[in-house]
Amino acid sequence: MSLSGLDLNLVLSLRALLEERNVTRAGQRVGLSQPAMSAALARLRRHFDDELLSRVGGQYELTALGRALLDRTATACDLLERVFSSRADFTPGAEEHEFTLLSSDYAVAVFGAELARTVHAEAPGVRLRFQRTPPDVTEDTGTLLSTADGLLMPHGVISGFPAVELFDDRWAFLVAEANDEVGDRLVMADLARLPWVIYQRMYDAPAARQLSMLGIDPRPEVFVDSFQALPFLVAGTRRIALVQRRLAERLSGVADVRVLEPPYEVVPLQEALWWHPVHTHDAAHIWLRETAARVGAELTASGPGRSADPAR
Repeated sequence: MSLSGLDLNLVLSLRALLEERNVTRAGQRVGLSQPAMSAALARLRRHFDDELLSRVGGQYELTALGRALLDRTATACDLLERVFSSRADFTPGAEEHEFTLLSSDYAVAVFGAELARTVHAEAPGVRLRFQRTPPDVTEDTGTLLSTADGLLMPHGVISGFPAVELFDDRWAFLVAEANDEVGDRLVMADLARLPWVIYQRMYDAPAARQLSMLGIDPRPEVFVDSFQALPFLVAGTRRIALVQRRLAERLSGVADVRVLEPPYEVVPLQEALWWHPVHTHDAAHIWLRETAARVGAELTASGPGRSADPAR
């Protein structure tokens, strides 16, 4: 379908109608009179060949198509707003701007904190908003990326979108300090025998798929959507957990746990900043990517585990 024959103002009217489910309130929301909004609804109904809003008793309810369009319309409006707020130039020290980044609590703690310090020093008018990455990130990545300025995510989970490399890391295991079933080193049998604490959807991660290829079927006892909660769910138990080495170093001392090397050659972890192609040529976004890459390079130069005691 060609967009040239469509009035894109109808997108705003459609969103207001679907969310308000009331012609008068929808008109007030977008600055249209009640007759003008009624006319917009009539045009939308002809376009979709669907009522979109059907009267049930004294109120309107969404039709099946209306419900399907509700989230899509909100996403389309967000994307249009980002398109038309694009900038030809960007002066970080003099700009007021906000970037939204989707991230796990691991990436916020390890990378986001460093990025925020750099942004504060170089662009005090720029705000960073970190939001939790939803579990269904792989199901409709394009739609998700269209609602934010970027996604902090390691390679091996998503693909097909532009990305800039940030920093590397490596995996380690957490074991309770008092767990006398594990010596100074883990062995493969420990991974199969001991119960696990697992982050969210573990099998989306290349490290977890590697375990499966090695014949290890983790026995999960606790699931959690926070990497930073792992040490507390391991301490004082027989459980083990797979964690990023950089995060383990930052959490050193917060719980009675040991950090041990995997008993196999683990796949590396490379964190990246992914974005929707609509942002590629935006000057503000280019500055964000360049700044993120610079902060990530400094992290990579420090190296995971170089400053930590390997026995802890």
